[in-house]
Amino acid sequence: MPFSSLPRLVAEAIAERGYTAPTPVQAEVIAAEAHDRDLLVSAQTGSGKTVAYGLAIAETLLRGEENLPRPGEPLALIIAPTRELALQVERELQWLYAKLGARVVSCVGGMNVRVEQRQLSYGCHIVVGTPGRLKDHLERGALQPGSLRAVILDEADEMLDLGFREDLEEILDLTPPERRTLLFSATMPKPIALLAKRYQRDALRIETTNAREAHADIDYRAMAVAPADIQNAVVNVLRFHEAKGAMVFCATRENVRRLSATLTERGFSAVTLSGELSQNERNHALQALRDRRARVCVATDVAARGIDLPGLELVIHAELPIDPETLQHRSGRTGRAGKKGTCVIITPYQRRRHAERLLRGANVNATWDKVPTPDEIYARDQERLLESLSVGEVSDEDLEIARKLLETRSAEEIAAAFVRTQRQSLPAPEDLIDASPIARGDREQATREQGPRPGFEDTVWFRMNVGRGANADPRWLLPLLCRRGHITKRDVGAIRIFQTETRFEIPRAIAGKFTDALKRTAGEEDGVVIEAAGDAPAPPPAQLRDRRGPPPGGPRSPRGAGGPGGGFGGAPRGHGGPKRYGAKPFNGGGRKPS
Repeated sequence: MPFSSLPRLVAEAIAERGYTAPTPVQAEVIAAEAHDRDLLVSAQTGSGKTVAYGLAIAETLLRGEENLPRPGEPLALIIAPTRELALQVERELQWLYAKLGARVVSCVGGMNVRVEQRQLSYGCHIVVGTPGRLKDHLERGALQPGSLRAVILDEADEMLDLGFREDLEEILDLTPPERRTLLFSATMPKPIALLAKRYQRDALRIETTNAREAHADIDYRAMAVAPADIQNAVVNVLRFHEAKGAMVFCATRENVRRLSATLTERGFSAVTLSGELSQNERNHALQALRDRRARVCVATDVAARGIDLPGLELVIHAELPIDPETLQHRSGRTGRAGKKGTCVIITPYQRRRHAERLLRGANVNATWDKVPTPDEIYARDQERLLESLSVGEVSDEDLEIARKLLETRSAEEIAAAFVRTQRQSLPAPEDLIDASPIARGDREQATREQGPRPGFEDTVWFRMNVGRGANADPRWLLPLLCRRGHITKRDVGAIRIFQTETRFEIPRAIAGKFTDALKRTAGEEDGVVIEAAGDAPAPPPAQLRDRRGPPPGGPRSPRGAGGPGGGFGGAPRGHGGPKRYGAKPFNGGGRKPS
């Protein structure tokens, strides 16, 4: 159904905004069969549902008139789960109803309650708010529900998940029974159906959620890395894509702070969103992203729920989400309203199977790829630089400066200076540890064919009390050895992993320094013991392995290898997880509230 069927002033606002055709959910809610009916709508995030319910209630608010009446008691009430979503809805409705003279007031937690009471006392047409604050205004008498013609529950499933069921029921019980009730939800679990049955009359069921269509505009990439390289992987992904806007998700507030500090230190303009921020701090962060003062947002799941940022081209999962629904929710911040987006899932090597299960549960087909290398990033930089030079019109002032430069420098020198300036403005990419099975196999094959590599002709063997039974793998053992022994990855020779222990070689020239460092760092990894093992890499006898049993704190199942809430480490929990020497360890305990 075209927008021309809408009230004239609303259709004009839509046209001026650049909309040419309705999205599927918008077309359904303004169809003839939906006119003046209660609606139960399944709509994926990013489908244009805010504008959809704004269009759906336009005739209900106008009742055949050209403009809205003078502001008084509100005619429509919109309930959203979070402050950010409520304020976002307020902004959308303000431009949609601007020509109608609508007055939209927001009532959300974290804002000055007296200011909201004063705004309500002046009169309004639409109130947008969160359940707790709306309930508070109703109990105080500041919000009068007697004239409401429509009530909308936005992201109803999220509100029930957050524990707002009682608040919603209390609010709905206070509204006029003849009102229209529009319920929008990404999913339709049983509690939503019960809520709809109690508060809706002969509701029209509209379902536009299609798992395949929801992911059609998002290019999913998955990357397995060493746990110690997760931050570096985030850096390289951001640099490779150079998106106008990017959102990076972490599991806890602490990891949000840590990753944001790392990105800022490396030269990225980054802001954070987490539950510990005040509403003003959140608003400043979101505004910085909207006006391009910041290009990266590091956030927890709760803080980013319902946020729509124009131009968000890239989403990175720096830590795996807890379930497929959260994966979909995070990823849905990009690829919205027909625009293309990219989603990158970064996972520790030993959690790849868990990541694959999450992707299957979310019905997502992701391409497994490697993290972009510095050479690949520099090649993309060159492509972008050449594209940026294809400018349109050039001002006379620019031409005058160019002529003066050519008088004193050659064209080649000017171009080189320009390239240097461009490169200096970009953060440097990171070198990641190459401890993949392929690279490790090539190195061992070369050792067998050509003998030890230079510097490893005379070595000392050491042992660790973790083996295959504790998910030992060079991809996280190597960073651990570098940190504990104050060495680099180039100082570690062959690594042999057995059932209950791992043996590795160190050049004899630095073995003393390595041993001294081990003594000083002995308490850093709970349960991991590193000691000299003589010169033979043979595995221990079977009876000795049986007596030893599993290493202290070393879980024997993949679940122990950095489960949800295990921080950016991802190694067995009992071992504290690997990280680079000199870096502060990531949160290895349970989740903190986000």
